[in-house]
Amino acid sequence: MHNEFKPITLECQDKFDKALAVCPQHTSDYTFSNIWGWTDYYGLELKCGEENLIHVRQTKPETVNWAPIGDWFNVDWAKCSLMNTPGTKFTRVPEKLALHLEGIFGNRLQIEENRGHFDYVYSVQELIELRGNKFHKKKNLLRQFMKKYDYEYREITADCVEEVLEMQLEWYRWQEENNSSDALEAENEAIAKVLKEMDTIKNLTGGTLRIGNRIIAYTIAEPLGEDTIVIHFEKGNTYFKGVYQAINQMFLENNASDKKFVNREQDLGEEGLRKAKMSYNPIDFMKKYEITVL
Repeated sequence: MHNEFKPITLECQDKFDKALAVCPQHTSDYTFSNIWGWTDYYGLELKCGEENLIHVRQTKPETVNWAPIGDWFNVDWAKCSLMNTPGTKFTRVPEKLALHLEGIFGNRLQIEENRGHFDYVYSVQELIELRGNKFHKKKNLLRQFMKKYDYEYREITADCVEEVLEMQLEWYRWQEENNSSDALEAENEAIAKVLKEMDTIKNLTGGTLRIGNRIIAYTIAEPLGEDTIVIHFEKGNTYFKGVYQAINQMFLENNASDKKFVNREQDLGEEGLRKAKMSYNPIDFMKKYEITVL
């Protein structure tokens, strides 16, 4: 991983996690499991660069840099070769880094907000309790689910990964019949890639809902910084009414009640997804930017 870009392997994880731990801001894109899961789709590569930074870049469909990972505030950015190469592009740049670079380089950078990449942040407490009018619909659906079905919630463990993969494949096939897309296929591959390394990738957690002896919903998540849990993937069989409200609430109550915030990633500008994410009443957004060196 030294001084040239290399494909991502599971051996990179420790080095990666160390660099991430000292990052001044944690967004969902830069967890190892996210990078690992999407590495084939985006052609992601890493290199250890100057100033103890780990550089990330995607090579598909075009070559573009992601934000470097490390202690941004202790870097001599003026010496960073990428920042001195006109035409260099960065995507998914967290707000703290974008503002920091703007302070150093001013109008030598073109900085644009990318709403489709904003992470949605919610209060864990609110999503567990679902109190008040703004959560009335969610609470109702959760109650209906709990009343109607004889369900069991369990934490995801390595020994149920095969079952989760089966449920995911069923979900994917059903979706594919109704609205096939490249994004759907890519996500299915990313999920399988992460699940297969469930016991190798550190800190992954999650939950499953069973009815009969069959998994009907699952969540894959991991801690992000001190006080946040990030939900990477969440799928449910919508034949069971209220299944998404149930897996969402039960996972947080059983496995993340010690966290303050839950990050439910971005909507990538998809209208349906944006509507769904807004319906859970985010309390904050983690803004991200596109940067071009002029």
